[in-house]
Amino acid sequence: MKQKIKRILSHYHKKRINNNDLIPSAVLVPLFYAHGEYHLLFTKRSGGVNFHQGEACFPGGIRQPGDVSLISTALREAEEEIGLAKKDVEFLGELDEASTLTSGCVISPFVAFIPYPYPFKANPDEVQQIFSIPLSALMDRRNFNQEYATINGQTFPVYFYEYQGHIVWGATAYIVRQFVELLQQEGL
Repeated sequence: MKQKIKRILSHYHKKRINNNDLIPSAVLVPLFYAHGEYHLLFTKRSGGVNFHQGEACFPGGIRQPGDVSLISTALREAEEEIGLAKKDVEFLGELDEASTLTSGCVISPFVAFIPYPYPFKANPDEVQQIFSIPLSALMDRRNFNQEYATINGQTFPVYFYEYQGHIVWGATAYIVRQFVELLQQEGL
């Protein structure tokens, strides 16, 4: 399945958000195989971060001047937040950019395969918890919900995934939904 995902993403042309008012950022979308199935790895943000406290997200953050590319941003942040070494990450492809309303970022998501089990080390300044959700649970429509929000007169969908007490929503759920839909369109 990993090779099928890599093939799907290699043929996909990501959609970009062209808005110079948004801050460039990136996340790693970590995929691993354990207990007979694939999982996505998430973090729950600590209460000490500036934005999105307590929310489920992927490891990532704002591009820094020393980052040569947005994928290097995602890799640096994954190492800082959860102790995932760059050498242990296998890049599979990119998804559409997503934006955040509260932090004003444009997020570039990079899907990557990681080894598991892994000696993760959560940075307590940024990460309260590391957890995973099986891909099969994310593909199960019973764990998905969609609502609508109106901000500044513009209505847009807000996605939610709920699994074993974890709620994934906002830009992270947007990224998950796109990944799940790409896989389902290919019959996975």
